[in-house]
Amino acid sequence: MITSNGLEKLGFTPNIDFVLQDDGNGVYIKQWNVKEKTQPTEAEIEKADAQWQAEQDATQYQRDRQAEYPSIDELIVALWEGVVEERMASVTALEGIRQSIKTKYPKG
Repeated sequence: MITSNGLEKLGFTPNIDFVLQDDGNGVYIKQWNVKEKTQPTEAEIEKADAQWQAEQDATQYQRDRQAEYPSIDELIVALWEGVVEERMASVTALEGIRQSIKTKYPKG
């Protein structure tokens, strides 16, 4: 199957180098704008898409963690309280949250 992700993994830019379209019978390259490079085959695009997907799967834990980590504002307040006000409770609580999220979403 032709995918934008596969073409991007091959180094091409959507809507600049190529335009995809699906008229109901599957995605195809409607327009190829790269004159100095041959349009890749569907097999090449599928292979690149599989590589892209493997990379996404391997780093999913990062996106899951990011969605649940405390905000930058919460981090700043905790650091301020810990460093300036010498109250470490906020820093300790924030670190506890971070560690629980890391445990919940371990590296692949």
